[in-house]
Amino acid sequence: MKVLKVIGNQKLTGSIRISGAKNSAVALIPATLLASGTTTLCNVPNISDIDVLTQTLKYLNVSVKRASGSMLIDTTNLKNVDIPIELSSRLRASYYFMSVLLARFKYVKMHFPGGCQIGSRPIDQTLKAFRLLGATIEENDDLFIIQAKKLKGNIIPLDMPSVGATINAMLVAVLAEGKTVIKNAAREPEIADLACMLNKMGANIEGYGTSEITIIGVSSLQGCNHDIIPDRIEAGTYTIIGALIGNYLKIDNIIPSHIKSLTDVLEEMGADIEIHSDYLIIDSQKQLKATNIKTLHYPGFPTDLQQPFVTLLTSAKGVSHVEETIYENRFMNIPYLNKMGANIQVKDTIATILGPTKLKGLEVKATDLRAGASLLVASLIAEGETIITDINHLLRGYEEIVEKLTNVGAKIEIKEI
Repeated sequence: MKVLKVIGNQKLTGSIRISGAKNSAVALIPATLLASGTTTLCNVPNISDIDVLTQTLKYLNVSVKRASGSMLIDTTNLKNVDIPIELSSRLRASYYFMSVLLARFKYVKMHFPGGCQIGSRPIDQTLKAFRLLGATIEENDDLFIIQAKKLKGNIIPLDMPSVGATINAMLVAVLAEGKTVIKNAAREPEIADLACMLNKMGANIEGYGTSEITIIGVSSLQGCNHDIIPDRIEAGTYTIIGALIGNYLKIDNIIPSHIKSLTDVLEEMGADIEIHSDYLIIDSQKQLKATNIKTLHYPGFPTDLQQPFVTLLTSAKGVSHVEETIYENRFMNIPYLNKMGANIQVKDTIATILGPTKLKGLEVKATDLRAGASLLVASLIAEGETIITDINHLLRGYEEIVEKLTNVGAKIEIKEI
């Protein structure tokens, strides 16, 4: 079993370069199957989720070549075969294959997707979009058989601005006949990144980045070259770490507007932060003040940064409140933080944090990806040694995390026990 061993209380100085966005890459890679020929993706993060997607592509008889942050994906010999549950259950993004295979072949048979157990994650909005575009769906437990004689554009009013449903609707609509309008669409940067790549391939998509996306279907798409945007959640996580133990730590290769909801709050808390065109510098000498946040869909405070941010609040002076509105199981890190010395109470969807408290190292468990990030932040500021188990969750979302932190002065290593 692999664990992460961390010796805390080390000041971090130097530069951390942000990798390509995980949440973009996991949608862009399946989306390449919509196009004929070869697509080249650059700035692809080297994380385990990409390995699973690569295995799935190869299972579908797609040629994949990976080298130094790039992927060449050739769909010439693509086959529509049933994706086994061993692959589909390993990550949530596997259901993007459901959409692209439906769009290309008008038929797909696939199991319910996997992913972190952070709460109820139904795919009802995705299935609603499929039906509105002309598909019929047969459900047998967690197995879906989805088919259509013809896919035709329609108005798709989403009940909530779901990122996954917005992406799935886009992936099918680009090859459907006529006009599709997605209302109450998600506005996340990863949606715009996908739309930009699809438009390079020959799609006709407008309105991305707003709550209403319009798509005029086309008969076919061709491969293209595309650079994946920087990962705003990785950038936010390292910025949080910098606010706690940074010594003028540079977070490089960022799009500042993508993490504005975080940097605005940090500035209100009194953090010493300089924001430039594609990087920021953050220092930890100032005492942070308590604050209140509420997770919201973009451009609000991201749920994916809530758990690391709770760790930061254990060092802030006063009483802070965090309300989680997206996923109901996003507080599974808190019992471990309390064991380390935090003073956090949870009632329903609100966590109350009394700070500052000193944390001390012990053995903790990463129950999911962002809980793992929260406990990593805690281990870096704790006294003594922390052992984090179940680190495969953490490695799903952060490229070369040990190397990046070691290079700026952290004492961290992966151990086999």
